[in-house]
Amino acid sequence: MDSIVSAFITLVLVMDPLGNVPIFLAVLKDVEGKRRQWVIFRELLIALGVLLLFLYGGSAALAAMGLKQESISIGGAIILFLIAIRMIFPSPYGLLGDVPGGEPFVVPLAIPAVAGPSSLAIAMLMVNTDPSRMLDWTFAVIGAWGVCAVILMASPLLLKALGNRGLLAMERLMGMILVIIAVQMFFDGVATFLHLQGA
Repeated sequence: MDSIVSAFITLVLVMDPLGNVPIFLAVLKDVEGKRRQWVIFRELLIALGVLLLFLYGGSAALAAMGLKQESISIGGAIILFLIAIRMIFPSPYGLLGDVPGGEPFVVPLAIPAVAGPSSLAIAMLMVNTDPSRMLDWTFAVIGAWGVCAVILMASPLLLKALGNRGLLAMERLMGMILVIIAVQMFFDGVATFLHLQGA
């Protein structure tokens, strides 16, 4: 039971729902109110699907493709870095470029905001630790996702509280933080790769 709680808490912290609120608000600021809630819910469902996919088949899929887990970290870092740069230096097309319909799909809200490299790696690590407890790990993933879903579904309420100026300031600040996170994630992936190569 303790390991389930530990896995749940770790996943919630890694998914960082409070830290993702500014990203969701910034990406969805031009989406109509009613549509915004549906987009958030859809992206959360996609993230849950990806988390469960990696929980049940992530290690096998990476092995079959000849990929290493650190490649997830490096790839995710590059995506986060590009998103962060657009947050700091806004493009006329917004964070996602010229997106049809003006709303995100899969990237960057589902992946890597909610189902990021760290949470995917932890999901695979839980399975490698004890493959016989798949039901427990599934509950931990769904529980952590549920906490994130509640917080992120309420994020549009913050838009009314902050206003456009407050949102812009938060977006720039979050961009700076994301640059640091992306660089650290990249270095972690490279360090792990070099360590494995040297072993």
